Amino acid sequence: MSATTTARAVTAEETGRRIEEVLDRLTALGNPAAVTAAEELVRSLMDFYGSGLARTLHLLSAAPGEPLARLLGDELVASLLVLHDLHPEDRDTRIRRALDSVREHDLDVVGFDEDSGTLTLRTGTSAGCGCGSGTDAREAARAALLCFAPEVTAVEVEQAPTLLQIGPASTGTR
Repeated sequence: MSATTTARAVTAEETGRRIEEVLDRLTALGNPAAVTAAEELVRSLMDFYGSGLARTLHLLSAAPGEPLARLLGDELVASLLVLHDLHPEDRDTRIRRALDSVREHDLDVVGFDEDSGTLTLRTGTSAGCGCGSGTDAREAARAALLCFAPEVTAVEVEQAPTLLQIGPASTGTR
């Protein structure tokens, strides 16, 4: 597995200087609300990345198991890797990983439409009453896919064919 990225290397000093320059330019525009919003955005991003780094360190120091598997299985770390095109797994593998995290819904991939970003799933079983949990399954899948496969922008869930159990056939004799 090899991760590639087009991001250029930056230093903490260079990044801090660029952030200060942007905030200074916003301040010069005379819009205090914009400056406050920009500062809040920077704090939110710093919190997000700080949490990701802390989680990465925790997962790398946890034992036992393969460190890469622990990182790729973590929603926060996986989302950071996907966000920066660093995730070493292909889209289909990441989709399977996401669906593995919601196994209780027994979902199978039917197909993925790259043009629309729609993932079509099928429930593995059906109770036959027509009142299945398709909406719950769709929401669970959508939430899991946000972290692991953000290229999936819509989820459709088809119901599995209904299996009816019918009692012994009547012979018509008494």
